[in-house]
Amino acid sequence: MRTPSRTPDRVLLRDAAAIAAAMVAVGASFGAIAIAYGLPTWVPFVMSTVVFAGGSQFLAVGLFAAGNPIAAVAAGLLLNARHLPFGLAVAATIGPRWRDRLIGSHLMTDEVVAFTLREPDPARRRRTYWLIGVTLFTSWNAGTALGVLLGGATGDPATLGLDAAFPAGLIALILPSLRDRDTRIAALGGAALAVALTPVLPAGLPVLCALLGLFAVFRPHRPDPTKTPEPRGVGEASC
Repeated sequence: MRTPSRTPDRVLLRDAAAIAAAMVAVGASFGAIAIAYGLPTWVPFVMSTVVFAGGSQFLAVGLFAAGNPIAAVAAGLLLNARHLPFGLAVAATIGPRWRDRLIGSHLMTDEVVAFTLREPDPARRRRTYWLIGVTLFTSWNAGTALGVLLGGATGDPATLGLDAAFPAGLIALILPSLRDRDTRIAALGGAALAVALTPVLPAGLPVLCALLGLFAVFRPHRPDPTKTPEPRGVGEASC
């Protein structure tokens, strides 16, 4: 018989089902767009299985269709450079075995990391990582297959607002963390910097530049003048 501590709660399963439904829809759009661009049928399947990078796949497909495969590879590497800090954040969660690291790193996405880091308990965090990772991988590939079968019928995901589904989900996940003042300053600073640089820099770079918002955490803290120092205890030596 399963104990409550070993069974993911209903909220997590509900969230996983909701984001999996969005992943199927966006994956279908990716498969359909790849076929509409005239790429071979096997290309979207291989990309969704081997690359599994969401937005980078959309970007790469467009560049491949434009006849610039080198730019597609370079843009994908640049856009996915954010996975380096993600890997450091969830390394302990994935586990020490090479098999777990290899598979776990392949399943690592923005959504998986966000769901994982919101869990304070290490055991629950590990279950969350693998549940969300496997769910999104299977739903993304199922969506890609659906899109390939439908051809160009689904059209551009932006027309249906599907391109905003994942950003909206991530914002909802980080809202509880914004109660912390330092986290809020870093997040708002990074977002403002990314928005300001979007018209100037190539796609992918503004997101990386948003990491500069973390420097707000290391700013010197000024003592609060409204607080008085606590009196030392009797017999406590002064420094």
